[in-house]
Amino acid sequence: MNERMRALLFFNGVALIALAVLIGWTWFFALLGRIVLWPLPIDIAVTIPDDGRAWRMAHMEGITQGLMLMALGLGGRFMALTARQFTWFFWSALVTAWLFTVPTIFNALFGTRGLAFGGGPFKPGVANDVIYLFGWPPVVAVHIMLALALYGLWRHMKISRQ
Repeated sequence: MNERMRALLFFNGVALIALAVLIGWTWFFALLGRIVLWPLPIDIAVTIPDDGRAWRMAHMEGITQGLMLMALGLGGRFMALTARQFTWFFWSALVTAWLFTVPTIFNALFGTRGLAFGGGPFKPGVANDVIYLFGWPPVVAVHIMLALALYGLWRHMKISRQ
């Protein structure tokens, strides 16, 4: 993997960690029902959905997916893939990380889960169905990403053994 691709994966990982921090602040303010930053003279009442499970999920997705992209960026030099395979790997990693993270924010905001079209056992609605549909690209992409990562690592180990 070329240096630019590795740096872009790492950059996107850091961006997801930064997003996770913002999600954490939103969760914090949702729990309090106000923006309070003592000792600053700030005390603003806010109405943010306060489903702790959903905010925790969004927060942890940002952290987990960000760390994954950072690891792939750093470990990309240990993969022996063609340029085309690296392109598929790169884009599937980005689709996986961002589209597993961003919809969880909307789940927290809309009180949905996005796990089944029509809601399944959870709250139904248009928001749920849109979030569910946004879940399909990363479900496909994660399998492409992992298959290429394993194949590239296996090839690297095979080549470096000789």
